[in-house]
Amino acid sequence: MKLALVRHASATTWATVDTAASSVTPVEGTIADWGPALTASATPPVPCGDPMAFDEISFLPPVLPTSTIFGVGMNYWTHLEHLGVTEKPATTVGFVKPIRALVGHEQELRHNAVTEQLDFEVELVAVMGTHDVPYGSPTEAVLGYTVGNDTSARDTPSPMGGYDLFAMKSLEQATPLGPWIVTKDELGGAGQPDLEISLRVNGEQRQHDLTKKMIWDVDECIQFILARTSLVAGDVVFTGTTNGVAMEDGRFLQPGDVVETEISGIGVIRNTVGPIVDRRR
Repeated sequence: MKLALVRHASATTWATVDTAASSVTPVEGTIADWGPALTASATPPVPCGDPMAFDEISFLPPVLPTSTIFGVGMNYWTHLEHLGVTEKPATTVGFVKPIRALVGHEQELRHNAVTEQLDFEVELVAVMGTHDVPYGSPTEAVLGYTVGNDTSARDTPSPMGGYDLFAMKSLEQATPLGPWIVTKDELGGAGQPDLEISLRVNGEQRQHDLTKKMIWDVDECIQFILARTSLVAGDVVFTGTTNGVAMEDGRFLQPGDVVETEISGIGVIRNTVGPIVDRRR
């Protein structure tokens, strides 16, 4: 099952998605309402309206206003090799994004003037479906997966060394997420999904890999977060990117670039980089 958050005219609703018919059907409630039952037993949400064609709606990031956006990094060995890392890290690293960082399918990807090195990162994103998350097998509490482009501002050093993660990961309207959630039963159930991930800029493939090549699988990524804080229905977890990012060859995103981020079995989220916006004025 595919589920999306869509806007039709001035109204916003959750909906099931029929890609064959290029339509969505509104449903009652939100992830907080039907997420636990759907996660546990594939009980679908209740339809509450007529189907609407894709060209009648816009896709929003499939999260709640109260969702927390978590991320982990350093999770594909090929990525680390290209960055000069020679030994597997002892652990992953984590961060949190504000919800205002997100943009949906076909929405403008904002280029903030605080960076001249806006990078792209295709990532599998887990969407939690319940408040009851078992530590030993947390993907049992995953509702499904969506596509993320975890953009990074690479020229944001910290005065204490390393990166300023706030500036690097929190730029407003710069993190595409969507276009919909595919429930985990369509992607192998609980445990590690085996999917192909890729990213294209202006039609040129820049990234390509398989999610089974993660250093830490999705269960381990979620456990890293659970050891530090709780997860609830609607929270999302970005699970890291692979090699091919602009940091490796200096080809950072520029205004007008069209970025297509794709995961097999889920879909494609497409965004165009907007003009540089300077919020300091």
